[in-house]
Amino acid sequence: MHNNQTKTVDRMAQFREALRSHSLKATAQRIAVHEAMIALGHASADSVAEWIKDNGKCNVSVATVYNILSQMALLGVYHHRMSANNKMYFDVNTNRHIHLYDIQNNEYLDVVDKELTDFIDNRIKSRKFKGFKVESIDIQIIGRPNRRTARQQ
Repeated sequence: MHNNQTKTVDRMAQFREALRSHSLKATAQRIAVHEAMIALGHASADSVAEWIKDNGKCNVSVATVYNILSQMALLGVYHHRMSANNKMYFDVNTNRHIHLYDIQNNEYLDVVDKELTDFIDNRIKSRKFKGFKVESIDIQIIGRPNRRTARQQ
């Protein structure tokens, strides 16, 4: 089996196990949503519903997709964040990483930089925020493609 196919099978097995551990059924809609999330990485309910429709997996409304994505985010299967265009985006990657948000195209990219995240974590741990206990750190860098990047696309 090809390496990407192996990863997808592993991710689906982990997803099915997460559903089982929360006493949820692996419905066709949930499986289709997760397949779309694996393919897209970061996505809104609209883009997941469109991917499912384009790939002929099953019939599912945008509202159902949003409900599934929200439920999975509450269970920790996905992370979620609000974008500058006021859409909720979901992230299949729950490992520690930084987000680079392209404000021009409303897209997220993952930046894995352990040195930077460790530096930020250590700086935050040494600070006190009166009346608050820091539970986690979520870093988002906002930018837009430079001229060179825009021309390459």
